[in-house]
Amino acid sequence: MARPSKSVAVIEDEKKSHRTKAEKDARKAAEQGLTSGVKLAEQPKVRADKTAHAEFKRVNKLLQKVGKNDALYEGIINRYCLLKAECADFEAKRQLFGENLDRLIEDDRLEAGEKYRLEAQMQASIIAVDKQIQSKRKMMLDIEKECAMTVASALRSIPKKVEAERNPLLEALMDDA
Repeated sequence: MARPSKSVAVIEDEKKSHRTKAEKDARKAAEQGLTSGVKLAEQPKVRADKTAHAEFKRVNKLLQKVGKNDALYEGIINRYCLLKAECADFEAKRQLFGENLDRLIEDDRLEAGEKYRLEAQMQASIIAVDKQIQSKRKMMLDIEKECAMTVASALRSIPKKVEAERNPLLEALMDDA
């Protein structure tokens, strides 16, 4: 896979480039065409959840630093933050189930048959919660990959070279030759 072209900001930071001013201007215009110019907004459902809100603030800050704090990413970033909160909730439930299972194992008041049945049910609950956590984490990873690929694909869509202007007279002369 080809390496994505560098953004104008990176080119200017490097302070060494073979690109002409026209090429840099064309790239800058193309980069600006890939954003809406509207800042990313937090959805009310995300704001209401403490964990999701904290994650939104963290991601938003990072996106601001790289210049990608744009409303085009709003839906996916809010969804990512909600998934992060759901994961945290499931992890807390798994922890609670684990602690309850430990207490059940140490409890001597139950008869052996009843104790094993309850242990099996609790372990099944832990496994079910683990499956939920893994599916949420997979969704989060997919979103992370998509966001990274979206940024990279946005950079790849920026033309590397400015198209040379056509000279109709020169083309007519070349066709006759």
